[in-house]
Amino acid sequence: MCVVEGKSRPADSAAAQPRRGVLRWLGAAAAGMGFAALAATHALWAAMIARFLMPNASAEPARRLKAGPADYRAGHVETEFAQKHGVWIVHGTYRGVRQIFALRTVCTHLGCIALWDAVQQAFQCPCHGSRFSREGINLAGPAPRPLERCAIRIADDGQLEIDCGRVFREELGQWADEESFVKV
Repeated sequence: MCVVEGKSRPADSAAAQPRRGVLRWLGAAAAGMGFAALAATHALWAAMIARFLMPNASAEPARRLKAGPADYRAGHVETEFAQKHGVWIVHGTYRGVRQIFALRTVCTHLGCIALWDAVQQAFQCPCHGSRFSREGINLAGPAPRPLERCAIRIADDGQLEIDCGRVFREELGQWADEESFVKV
C-alpha cells in the first residue's frame, strides 16, 4: 500500500497494537496496585479506630491492694504504690489527729500525675506547678482543691487494704469519714 497523506500503512498499525496492549496492561496494573494500597490503608485506619474505641482493661490496675502492715513511721510518705496503683500511703497528721491515709496521685487541676518531692516535703504537679502538703492540702498553683483520698482499712490479716475505687474529698467534709483513714 502506498502512503496517502496523513494515513499510515496497515503494517504500521499492526505494530502499534502490541504496544498499546502493554500500555493498557501497565495502566491496569498501576490502577490495581493503587486500589489495593487504598484498601489496605482503609483497613489499617479501621483497625486503629476499632482499637482506640476498645477499653484497655488489661492495663487497669487492681482497685484493691494490700499495702503491708500499718507500721509506717510518722511523717513518712510511701511511694511504692504510686507508679502501679496511683496512690501514696502517708503517715501524717490531719486536724491534730495522727493517721495513715492513701492519697491519689492525680492532681485536682487537670488530672496530671503529681510527684512526691522528698526534699521539699510536698507533692508537685509537673504540668502546671500545683503544690500540695504532705497531707494533700493544696498550697500553690491552679489546683482548686486538695488531693483525693482512697478508702483504707486494716484487713483481717493485719495489713492495710486500700480500695482505689472509693474516693473521699476534703472540701465535701469526707476526710472526716473513718473509712478515709486509719487512726494511729
